Amino acid sequence: MQSGTLPEIELHLTRDGKPKPSGERLKFGRIFTDHMFVMDYEEGRGWHSPRIVPYQPITLEPSAMVFHYAQTVFEGLKAFRAADGRIRLFRPEMNVRRLNRSCARLSIPTVDERLALEAIRKVVETDSDWVPSEDGTSLYIRPFIIATEPHVGVAPSSTYLFMIIMSPVGAYYAEGLKPVSILVETRDVRAVPGGVGEAKTGGNYAASLRAQQEAMKYGSSQVLWLDGVHRRYVEEVGSMNVFFKIGDTVVTPELGGSILDGITRNSVLRLLEHWGVKAEERRISIDEIMEAHREGRLEEAFGTGTAAVVSPIGELVYNGARFAVNGGSIGPLTSKLYETLTGIQYGRIDDPFGWMTDV
Repeated sequence: MQSGTLPEIELHLTRDGKPKPSGERLKFGRIFTDHMFVMDYEEGRGWHSPRIVPYQPITLEPSAMVFHYAQTVFEGLKAFRAADGRIRLFRPEMNVRRLNRSCARLSIPTVDERLALEAIRKVVETDSDWVPSEDGTSLYIRPFIIATEPHVGVAPSSTYLFMIIMSPVGAYYAEGLKPVSILVETRDVRAVPGGVGEAKTGGNYAASLRAQQEAMKYGSSQVLWLDGVHRRYVEEVGSMNVFFKIGDTVVTPELGGSILDGITRNSVLRLLEHWGVKAEERRISIDEIMEAHREGRLEEAFGTGTAAVVSPIGELVYNGARFAVNGGSIGPLTSKLYETLTGIQYGRIDDPFGWMTDV
């Protein structure tokens, strides 16, 4: 589906635009722009009728398969308004590739990557005046696919909807970059190899909510997930990838089928290589991390993801005890990574990797 002429994306503009919120008062994922992208899939016909329409409710039958069997995938990326007014996307081609990998795992028909990229570009262009300009703000973009066939039966759906909605979001750290407390989860697990942990699908996130609620009881904002087989090896932190600086080496868990192949994770590894910082992708146990802490070698820890970019970890809560990381302060490497990635995204510094795409 990657060759031939792309179908034209029809444009149906709203007559009544919504009032736009102030950038200083934006919260994450609460307000949505005037338009959305929609495309249908029918077995035997394939993906068809790509269109941009006013943001509106959709109608599905109660028997739509997405409600019963969770056949759905999604992505998350951002559009940024640079200082010169240009609107730019951060590595959108990687989001589209990952969307199709998730589709393949969930038995959902893949989408022509060229068409998906054009859909993202065009819907952002249509609502370009919704991209905020205040420092740290952006336009969050949520592509997703849902199974729509009205059928109560365990089988792949024969019909789907591919949609893109968008939300202007404020700075993730409203009061500046601050370290967070993380609870090491020892009861629940996020995923196992051979499952759907490496797919971006809703069930993975629903399964994390109980542990997230438990973390809040300890004053922690996120959960550090251990592997589902040995219950020893670190996998992710919350919905983010995780990194540890132990001595002069940065370690992140290897991708083994249960960890999301994060785009910010990949970008951090590219930056570390560019700077000549030693980095390893390998299995790392919670015991190794605790030993490094006891010996004073655990210098920094941080999570990475689209929403926060880089989230410094200031404390690990494990088996009822609390372990400060870098005295609860942001480490210099964590800070440099955050400033560099956001600098590239907002056009404040050069983009030596060609990561940014103009809309």
